[in-house]
Amino acid sequence: MNNPFTKFVSWTIDKGALDHWTAYHIAAGLAIAKIAQWCGASDLWAVLWVLIIGIAWEIFEYFVEGTEETYGTVSKWAWNTASDIVVEVGAAWWMVLPAGHAVCSACGS
Repeated sequence: MNNPFTKFVSWTIDKGALDHWTAYHIAAGLAIAKIAQWCGASDLWAVLWVLIIGIAWEIFEYFVEGTEETYGTVSKWAWNTASDIVVEVGAAWWMVLPAGHAVCSACGS
């Protein structure tokens, strides 16, 4: 197929931004933010905890896995690291948006 979405997905895979771990980063961002909220964190701090833990994880990965040893090139490693942080923080931010709270309260939860 030659549609814009397919081109975008192909470009992100070629750059190394998306891989099989992307879904885990999204799930981790949502889980960390929700746990932070359960522990009494504000919406802002829930998202900031995701950012802090995400950066700490990427630093850990850098020392354990390296860069081009795992990803092939430093550029692919950089794209992957940036996209991991963007997807986990983006998912957490999306979860705490006020519209999400309005939908939940309208449903009675």
